[in-house]
Amino acid sequence: MHVVIMGCGRLGSTLAQKLEERGHSVAVIDQNSDAFRRLGSEFAGITVTGVGFDRDVLRAAGIERADAFAAVSSGDNSNIISARLARETFGVSRVVARIYDARRAQVYERLGIPTVATIRWAADRMFRHLVPEGTVEVFRDPTSVVSIVEVPVHRDWVGRTLKALEEQSGGRVAYLMRFGMGTLGTPSTVIQDGDQVFMLVTDDTVGDVLDIAAGSQQSREGH
Repeated sequence: MHVVIMGCGRLGSTLAQKLEERGHSVAVIDQNSDAFRRLGSEFAGITVTGVGFDRDVLRAAGIERADAFAAVSSGDNSNIISARLARETFGVSRVVARIYDARRAQVYERLGIPTVATIRWAADRMFRHLVPEGTVEVFRDPTSVVSIVEVPVHRDWVGRTLKALEEQSGGRVAYLMRFGMGTLGTPSTVIQDGDQVFMLVTDDTVGDVLDIAAGSQQSREGH
């Protein structure tokens, strides 16, 4: 793959190095030529001084043959403009933009540009370390909307299917840990004693999912 990155700050330079380590060709764009020092002396990719929404700058970075484009400068407007230019003008199929303002991120997502709202994501992660709420969360998506949590299930669920658990709880089973091994269940998979169940939830649904999974059959029938 050839990847063009706009922005050579800590994120852009780290991303460029990781991509190059994995054998991809990389071009990095930044307005400040001194920023390219972050790439290190071993960086073999292309560096282009300029703004990422300038067509000539993008062409110099190889945008016309690019498989992917990442806009990770410090400016939300610059990132989204360059991302749209890469997608709509040059036809790059894989495009992502870093956005600081989470409200803007939602708008840009509707335009078909995947975004990473870094401040919202970081704040959410910090909050959960500072104020643990007893939920074992193993993953949270970059927009901080969907997470995977371990859901302790009552012994009454043993012998019942994952489909039944999903239908009653409103969550979706991501995977199981059975005998120490991860496994992807199907709707017909039967829950066994000792299974660890991990489910996809949102902040709005996690409480109900945990309550229903942890409740006995008798308590559920009472509802």
